[in-house]
Amino acid sequence: MGADSIGKTKVAARAEARQVRGHLFDTAPKDVAEDLARHLLSLIKPHEGGEVIAGYWPVGSEIDPRSALRDLARRGHETALPVCRADQGGLLFRKWQAGEPLVAGLFGEMVPDESAPEVRPRILLVPLLAYDGEGYRLGQGGGHYDRAISQLRSSGGVLAVGLAFAGQLVDRVPRENHDQPLDMMVTETGIHLAGGRNQSSEQ
Repeated sequence: MGADSIGKTKVAARAEARQVRGHLFDTAPKDVAEDLARHLLSLIKPHEGGEVIAGYWPVGSEIDPRSALRDLARRGHETALPVCRADQGGLLFRKWQAGEPLVAGLFGEMVPDESAPEVRPRILLVPLLAYDGEGYRLGQGGGHYDRAISQLRSSGGVLAVGLAFAGQLVDRVPRENHDQPLDMMVTETGIHLAGGRNQSSEQ
């Protein structure tokens, strides 16, 4: 399949995935964010000295990681949020904890201001529209996370963890050569390793 065909396929897939995610968001139990946080905390243990963990500020129907970020900070980890780079179209990451000030980013998302120090995450929490069992994700189309994950992997490594509702799973995400697979997914039902294996799930 050529690049143009894949691009058109992705556009159609995104439209459908937004509808699916919107429905899941509207009908999700109120404690879904706490379920997600509990699974993340089982994955990311307390660590002497802490890890740098970048989350995101949720936009629209994205599953909300803020409860998890607060709990991870209480465990001694350093938390951060992504900032879109206007010059290169990638991401940088600035240190942030709950309660610290935020400003509007390039696309209306909330980000730390320029006074917050830039950090390099060891663990990256990634939002998405859809995902498949091989770890590929369907994003918004800007390629920001693909570039960031590629750069982090080439400069020391990163654990890329997708966050989603379980119902966002699809048979196969349309993909291109530059698309970066995630290492695992965390949903309200548990931790799902790329390749279809489940590390943990609700009984």
